[in-house]
Amino acid sequence: MKKLFFLAFILSAIFSEAQIIRKYSNEFLNIGAGARGLAMGGAVIASQNDVYSPMWNPAGLIGIDRDWQGAAMHAEYFESIAKYDYLAYAKPLDQKGGVFAISVVRLGIDNILNTTQLIDSEGNIDYDKITSFSQSDYAALLSFAFRPGGNQRLAAGVNAKMVYRNVGKFATGFGFGFDLGVLYNSDSGFNYGAMLRDATTTVNFWSINQQELSAVVNGEEFNPAPTDKMEITMPKLNLGISRNIELNRDLELLPEAGVNVDFAKTAALISTDFASITPYAGAELKFQDMIFVRVGVNRFQNITDIESLKRKVSFQPSAGIGIKYQGLTLDYAITNSGIGGSNFYSNFFSLKLDMGDFRN
Repeated sequence: MKKLFFLAFILSAIFSEAQIIRKYSNEFLNIGAGARGLAMGGAVIASQNDVYSPMWNPAGLIGIDRDWQGAAMHAEYFESIAKYDYLAYAKPLDQKGGVFAISVVRLGIDNILNTTQLIDSEGNIDYDKITSFSQSDYAALLSFAFRPGGNQRLAAGVNAKMVYRNVGKFATGFGFGFDLGVLYNSDSGFNYGAMLRDATTTVNFWSINQQELSAVVNGEEFNPAPTDKMEITMPKLNLGISRNIELNRDLELLPEAGVNVDFAKTAALISTDFASITPYAGAELKFQDMIFVRVGVNRFQNITDIESLKRKVSFQPSAGIGIKYQGLTLDYAITNSGIGGSNFYSNFFSLKLDMGDFRN
């Protein structure tokens, strides 16, 4: 039943006769990567400084100052309905004075029931015509971070994104776009971060298989191919501020807070025709740079209860732990898809290898 729901959602989102500018196009790239950032509710725009930075703020790659880093993440979304994976590699460029990274992302839902051919042209039901398919979204990111003018307090970064999306035999889509990010470390110890996702908009071009998608029953056509074969992802702005606090010789606390700005009207707490604003916050408690405990909250939005029709606020809490030994870091995070909205939980595991620490 869950996978039938996802089939309906996917087909309505991609094959709808909607405008080419869509609010949730390429939304899988807004999830983020790394159990650290996900446990902190995405509150790492100003504090992520490793190989996971391209998914949060590419300027954070500047924190890799020696050797190279590699990362891998696997996640089970919505009680294992969807699988989310991330692989990345980052290395400083000695001659250029910057850091280069390449990342690969996949979000997939497998074994979705295809019932488009369940009813034949005369209205007869044939259950043998039910098949299954997979829906997968892929992206490759080429990232570069540097210090403009050699300023040691300022860093800038850019992602060049290439997107491939596949909906079984129904459709395939290709897209490309850019993200921009900046970081500033002030004299007072505060860190400020900003990331403009899809800065120039991200464009997807779709190819639709009308024969596989469409069905004709009693002379009436169902699931006709959409007229628009192109969709545009509008920019999104993420802002954050953080500060590392030394509690004692062994303990450090890193809180961060900020806002996500969508340039569209959504269900966010503050929503206008021009933009919608959602706050987020998170914190990380670090013991001897070896053990980490994290919490976060984000995705505040107004929702309507289906039964009572009353409006209420939903939000997504998260938590996680991490352990670091020499250059190897293992992190875990768990999130809820929305308090007041759903009881689905998602689990994230991520691994990072820092060869600079590992060899020393």
